[in-house]
Amino acid sequence: MPIDAKVAAQFPADTFTNLERVDRMWQKLRQGQTSQREMVVSSDEYLKTIDVEIVIAGGTLGIILAAALQLRGVKVAVIERGELKGRVQEWNISRSELAVLVELELLSEAELAMAIASEYNPARISFPNTPDIWVQDVLNIGVDPVYLLATLKAKFLEHGGRLLEYTSCDRVMIHPNGVAIKLGEAELTSKLFIDAMGHFSPLAAQARGNVKPEGICLVVGSCASGFTQNETGDIFASITPIEHQCQYFWEAFPARDGRTTYLFTYLDAHPDRFSVEFLFEEYLRLLPTYQNIELAQLNFHRCLFGCFPSYRDSPLKTPWARVLMIGDSSGSQSPVSFGGFGSMIRHLSRLTDGIEMAIQADALSNRDLQLLQPYQPNIAVTWMFQRAMSVGIAQKVDPDRINNLLAAVFQSMDSLGDDVLRPFLQDVVQFPALSRTLFQTSISSPLSVIPIVPHVGIITLVDWLINYISLSTYTGLYPIGKLLTPLIAQLPPSQQYRYQQLLQAWKYGAGRDLHI
Repeated sequence: MPIDAKVAAQFPADTFTNLERVDRMWQKLRQGQTSQREMVVSSDEYLKTIDVEIVIAGGTLGIILAAALQLRGVKVAVIERGELKGRVQEWNISRSELAVLVELELLSEAELAMAIASEYNPARISFPNTPDIWVQDVLNIGVDPVYLLATLKAKFLEHGGRLLEYTSCDRVMIHPNGVAIKLGEAELTSKLFIDAMGHFSPLAAQARGNVKPEGICLVVGSCASGFTQNETGDIFASITPIEHQCQYFWEAFPARDGRTTYLFTYLDAHPDRFSVEFLFEEYLRLLPTYQNIELAQLNFHRCLFGCFPSYRDSPLKTPWARVLMIGDSSGSQSPVSFGGFGSMIRHLSRLTDGIEMAIQADALSNRDLQLLQPYQPNIAVTWMFQRAMSVGIAQKVDPDRINNLLAAVFQSMDSLGDDVLRPFLQDVVQFPALSRTLFQTSISSPLSVIPIVPHVGIITLVDWLINYISLSTYTGLYPIGKLLTPLIAQLPPSQQYRYQQLLQAWKYGAGRDLHI
């Protein structure tokens, strides 16, 4: 259904420019036209001078890590191709996850309170013909990115950080004793280069090669005022069966200036998939039914579009010495998550400690840095979840299959309690909770579970079983590793670094980083 001209007239001026930009990115992914250029090269020559210890490219989320490291006394420079500032749209997260910003002394309690733009309760999980599930304190905080990044930027500069705005990273040359980053006619040298440039980072593209992502999450949405009900949110909602070879899902969050609603779906990058523009048309078609309101009643402040690729080979391990990819550049989020701010916050403490240790121990070889982006079975097991929520372009399935399966799974988790349901809603999979859910669902809804085998395929199922076993192994190894920690203090710094990263891999790989 083409977008009605009267509705389109309500949108901000840059709406269709942004839509076309994201659609071009999506088209290139579908056609396998990922742009690659040789961003990283090597040299045998030693650098004569080192300007800073770390250079971080990509300031929107990189400034969070940069500020944490700078406050530790590590000399950091941040490169940002535009002005380093937050977007107007809020970032949704749970309050407990924000505690790390205070723990790392990035924000005071008063500043954290200022950074929170909105808060609501409860949030809903909803599927057709199934009782709604309501939860408290999950993704119920809206953080103001403008205030947060401005505050962190100021603290970073106050503590001696170096910021280069309106500056592009043209090339990264690795030397035996450091890295030279070409910035137009200028050059900046460091011991370590960190790529925080996001999903479409040119360094990540070079490292992955010409490989299509195995999964895509397409997202469209808006923030608008005029809703009659805006006190609760939706974390995960479905109102329709499978359509156009995909299942539509919805999110909704109260915002400071209105209500944010998203429509998203999980796909592969097949050339015949529909466009982002088509999904936006579907969003506008279904929004009145979803929110029980007419489009003419709404005042649209922002329209939102996203294309988030995910790869089985994640987190991406650096093939180069002195180069580390973090956040969305490394694909450190699960394939059912958008990544971004939530993923960065979750790994902030681990990365800050690990990178500081790597600098101090001069553990900057590619093998050393790969320890900072380890295999995490709790992320790997979610690939089957992503596959179960998507449909092949030519696959024939019952239109209600995905809704029935997810309804059964969430009802089982809800019946098992908060310690099972809440970690999953915060994108953390833990072995005990997963095992109890699988058992409960197979007993209570076997007819919903059985079709998953032909739906995802034997290869995906076997791969999942391997990761499931690894998840149980990591769950057992982490408490044993903690007991051995006092003995490690006697080792040389490089060995302490390696052991600590192994321990963190077990902790995060088992989902033990989340505390309810």
